[in-house]
Amino acid sequence: MVPGARLVLLGKQGAGKGTQCVRLARHYVIPHISTGEIFRNAVKLGTEFGKRAKEFMDAGELVPDDVVVGVVAERLGRDDVKVRGLLLDGFPRNVHQSEALEGLLPPRGIDLVIDLEVPTEVVLKRLSSRRVCVNCETNYGVDNPPSIDGKCDDCGDRVIQREDDTEAAIQRRLFLYEEQTAPLIAWYMGKDKLVAVDGVGSPDEVTFRLTRAIDLRLRNV
Repeated sequence: MVPGARLVLLGKQGAGKGTQCVRLARHYVIPHISTGEIFRNAVKLGTEFGKRAKEFMDAGELVPDDVVVGVVAERLGRDDVKVRGLLLDGFPRNVHQSEALEGLLPPRGIDLVIDLEVPTEVVLKRLSSRRVCVNCETNYGVDNPPSIDGKCDDCGDRVIQREDDTEAAIQRRLFLYEEQTAPLIAWYMGKDKLVAVDGVGSPDEVTFRLTRAIDLRLRNV
């Protein structure tokens, strides 16, 4: 793969996207740019768009596209992105944002979007079995329970199931994700910038599939 590649990783909550983003960023030595982290930093630094975003977040409202794009634009203006490329996590979320992103990364825009595919029933099982520490927010699950039931290995505080991790709440989030992401996937397919990768398997297996797919598609970019 060419140096300075610009990647986007899409995936349902519970698909293991966060883990794979960290692995891919290390593998290709590119910045992992998470929308959540961008917002937290923008608010902390008190940037223009950070202040606007905080107003909506404090009111419990969705942050409008123009503010989201503005916050991301502030981050993409840094030198590390210009020199080393990037891996976007959590952005874009709709076609309007993807169109704006192309303008933020001239001249070629994004090189490749990877859709990490995990069946809904698998994601539902993972999320409904998820437990989290009330203090340090360490995540646990069926495959990685705490050593002592109900007690965090890291800080010793209580491990609970989040209120929004009920089956009904998870299904609602997954439905909204599918509804929002389907047009985005179609948009990138139309530009021949999308590749789907099977996200079921061990972290090492999924990472291997991802890097192989990326390298094959970007070999001649």
